[in-house]
Amino acid sequence: MRHDYAVIGGGIVGLATARALAQQHPDASILLLEKESGPARHQTGRNSGVIHSGIYYKPGSMKAQLCAAGVQSMMRFCDDYGLKYEQCGKVIVATEPHELPQLEALYRRGLDNGLDVRRLTGEQVREFEPHVQALAGIRVASTGIVNYRHVSQVLVELARSHGTQVHFDTCVTRLTPTRDGYDIGTTAGDHAARVVVNCAGLHSDRVARLAGTDPGGSIVPFRGEYYELRPERRHLVRGLIYPVPNPDFPFLGVHFTRMIDGSVHAGPNAVLAFGREGYRKTDLNVRDLAEVLANPGFRALARQHLREGAMEMARSWSKARFVQSLQRLIPEVSADDIVPCAAGVRAQALTQRGQLVDDFLLVDGPNALHVCNAPSPAATSSLEIGRVIAGRVPPLAARRSVAVQAPPPRPQPRHDQGPQGVHA
Repeated sequence: MRHDYAVIGGGIVGLATARALAQQHPDASILLLEKESGPARHQTGRNSGVIHSGIYYKPGSMKAQLCAAGVQSMMRFCDDYGLKYEQCGKVIVATEPHELPQLEALYRRGLDNGLDVRRLTGEQVREFEPHVQALAGIRVASTGIVNYRHVSQVLVELARSHGTQVHFDTCVTRLTPTRDGYDIGTTAGDHAARVVVNCAGLHSDRVARLAGTDPGGSIVPFRGEYYELRPERRHLVRGLIYPVPNPDFPFLGVHFTRMIDGSVHAGPNAVLAFGREGYRKTDLNVRDLAEVLANPGFRALARQHLREGAMEMARSWSKARFVQSLQRLIPEVSADDIVPCAAGVRAQALTQRGQLVDDFLLVDGPNALHVCNAPSPAATSSLEIGRVIAGRVPPLAARRSVAVQAPPPRPQPRHDQGPQGVHA
């Protein structure tokens, strides 16, 4: 059967895209292909569950615009389908005098992005987070927490209720251009589609190249390792506590995140993963690692951030160093208070010149659109990213007439089900 649209990837961006396509093109035939046995098994299901405010992103960028809109659309979605979330807000704190100018710059950026941000003195920080020692801080009220695995499961149910064919355990191995689209080879049989939308996350650059499209960069996997506070020490953290990010290093730094289930995660660091799905220190994929090491862009990045990278590696192997980073925020935390928990891997696009792609990256191809960079805040922004994609995909040529049946009633989400992976 030839479909109108084939979406590759069953993470939250792919699922949101399938939903938006069904909404904007209700007579279209839509196929979603995912190589894992269920949705949200990688970046979506292993992130920190934060509904980000958008404070960090350059005003006018796709990240800034879609994140601000995504906060509202994600919370409305949760309200519509009975999913638990909390708009708890977060504090970003300066613990050293040299961080104060960067904290002020973040405050200004928040205002530029139209956010509800408030300056805090050290005493005022402790009104929100009594155990934090800080010189100053800012409060970002719109930040929230949710379980994105539950969101993804509802999106699967919605997709199927509106006629989308969702195929798990189906890895795409071939994309052959045809006169009116693509023949799609998979590990579970062949398909055909007039338009392909690539939302393959950690493998998005490879899928783009299968279709003959330059993805604009290569995916470099960075593992984020987390610890979890023991239950008896969760009282140390009320909400979300972030440091002022290092302006010379493109990650947010080790922070505390209260999850929607009440647990508290501490992390992540950011180290090179030796495989695109390298969630453990011992995981090694020779092909993936060889590609990274042969990439001149990665070598340039490593030279530029040699000191910071070495510190991240030391923190990865030394619990004592990890704890020292946490104690900058909460001095009471000790090594006995934390236990390791599951890690995540960030799919970060990197140019050949060694520049991390800073914004979401959508690349047009013949009868295709490729999402080639969608790290955080992609989960927050996912419903908005889906709408953008659905409005941007190539128009369908020679649309065939399709008899459309009324969809069944909207599914009621079952919060006790869904993938059982652990947030990281």
